[in-house]
Amino acid sequence: MLIVFKSKAAGDVMMFGDVAHTLMEIMGKTPGDKGIVTVEQLPGAIARLKAAVAQDKAEKPVIDHDERLFEKTPEGGKREYVSLARRAVPLIELLEYSLKEGVPVVWGV
Repeated sequence: MLIVFKSKAAGDVMMFGDVAHTLMEIMGKTPGDKGIVTVEQLPGAIARLKAAVAQDKAEKPVIDHDERLFEKTPEGGKREYVSLARRAVPLIELLEYSLKEGVPVVWGV
């Protein structure tokens, strides 16, 4: 399943459902197929995502590009590991553009 985060301030950000749900939880939102980060909630969501990225960077070792790590998918397969920072940055940027423009971020609508 794919989740698409949308805002009138910038282009869409598309993610696999499991990744999107993790980021929703970090933002303080209930994971689901539909939702909104209101303009009032944007500063807090941005701060929580940035704090989680900083913590993840501090806890995870730097990986040599020649060395590949893998993680399990929700279906039981495996995929190449992607750091929280790489996953969160496009969403953080969307949230920041939205805050600057004073518009919400929605998904599933």
